[in-house]
Amino acid sequence: MQTLSRSRVILPPLVARGPVLPPPPGWVETRLVGETMGTNWLLIAWAPPGAGPGLQHLVETECARVIALFSPWAPESEVSRLHRNRAGAAELSDGFLALLTPLLQLVSETGGASDPTLGALVDLWGFGPPGPRPAHIPLPQPPEIAQARELSGHARLRLEGTRLHFPPGLRFDFSGSAKGHAVDLVSARLTEAGIGSHLIEIGGEFYGRGLRPDMRPWWVGIESPPGGLRNGQRPPVIALNGWGLASSGDYRRGFQHGGRRYAHTIDPATGWPAENDLASVSVLAPTVMQADALATALLVLGAVRGMAFARIAGIAIVMIRRGPEGAVTEVSPALQEMLDDDPQR
Repeated sequence: MQTLSRSRVILPPLVARGPVLPPPPGWVETRLVGETMGTNWLLIAWAPPGAGPGLQHLVETECARVIALFSPWAPESEVSRLHRNRAGAAELSDGFLALLTPLLQLVSETGGASDPTLGALVDLWGFGPPGPRPAHIPLPQPPEIAQARELSGHARLRLEGTRLHFPPGLRFDFSGSAKGHAVDLVSARLTEAGIGSHLIEIGGEFYGRGLRPDMRPWWVGIESPPGGLRNGQRPPVIALNGWGLASSGDYRRGFQHGGRRYAHTIDPATGWPAENDLASVSVLAPTVMQADALATALLVLGAVRGMAFARIAGIAIVMIRRGPEGAVTEVSPALQEMLDDDPQR
């Protein structure tokens, strides 16, 4: 683990799926934006002139597919139908399994810190489809939290092939992974369409592939928390080429009650919003879905346990940790190996 004393550049090893070449002559930079999943998306791609409308449709189609699978705000989504299912068993689609299966593996590896079955607790704390908790009512009381926890927990699931067994009343929450999954799907579709140089972002989750015409990769800076970093530090800038970057921060969503802020990330061990000395965690991983889910888990674990896990598992992370004199940036050994020591770069 190292504390970063100044702005640094992170150069991950190249991950190539097929030849890594600059865009063909005559292709132009195309920038597109839109809204999805309660947030914004951005695509920057080098593409043939006039390709913009087709690329816009591609992004919107993939995002709509993820919403149709995993959004509890969409009444007819697959997850909403599961929530109404009182039989305790259901056949899952291939698209649903494509996210749930790796998530269950990750939740096992993180000791339950990133659990997609906490929907009852998320709703109770006002971060789900029922809407925010009114400011004039008390915080959730211990009996309410205990009841919601009884309806939560990945250990209550049993997956047999494509058939899922679950206790009626269990509610999923994919807010810590669905956006990252959508980024992966969009990038895969772009690559299939021959758009090999692109950067796609949905709600602060990024994936970069290929090179710009000047042979440079896609550079993405990690966001500073409110108030900035100690002594004017700046978070590192990361080169993405075949890597996903996702961040989870306790300042992004939350509410104030009784002079205290409650963040949207729920600690499954307590049923309460996570509270520790971390302002944010950013994870670099081969897929954005992995980075997204791991960032949530590490934010729950806190600085000490989270860094210990990242060290053992070989995960590349940047933590922004609060201290008595201001926030500081710390990195895991896996990310330390990627730091570029050339101050002129």
